[in-house]
Amino acid sequence: MKEEEKNNLEEEDTLKEEETVESEGMENSENQEESENSENSEEKDPLEAALEEIGQLKTQILYKTAEFDNYRKRTLKEKAELILNGGEKAVTAILPVIDDMERAMENGEKTEDPAVLREGMELIYHKFMKALEGLGVKKIETEDADFNTDLHEAVAMVPGMGDDKKGKVIDCLQTGYQLNEKVIRHAKVAVGQ
Repeated sequence: MKEEEKNNLEEEDTLKEEETVESEGMENSENQEESENSENSEEKDPLEAALEEIGQLKTQILYKTAEFDNYRKRTLKEKAELILNGGEKAVTAILPVIDDMERAMENGEKTEDPAVLREGMELIYHKFMKALEGLGVKKIETEDADFNTDLHEAVAMVPGMGDDKKGKVIDCLQTGYQLNEKVIRHAKVAVGQ
């Protein structure tokens, strides 16, 4: 009987192994079918993915184009406003000087003393120069300066001044000015020869 039990056990084991092999075979075939289906779906997926990506890129291009168009319009508007109102800062800085000039003219009618008028004019001149300096305007210095074509314009050459005055500014005929280190008017000078 023991032999029969052994045989029965062996048969059961082989049956179990066969069932396992069959079930694995079924799983393999199911996996193969799934992989084939997924391959078919993957073949469709790249096309769908590409179409989706194209749609996303089109949307991005539309947004970027609209954004750039808005930026361009905004900068054009700002530039137009700067052109129209760019001098506002300069005019605002000069208005107090004009007020002082008006007061000086009113007071000039009341007095005959030239010293008082001169003093008033000097005060207004200094106030005006401070206003210009606040805007970034400064005089080009010419006193005892070497002639520099970047800053000076020679309108006369003065001979016989000696070797120490050669190439030096002798006289300033018209003051030059710079705005933020850029020459806006060259100083007209006489240069020693």
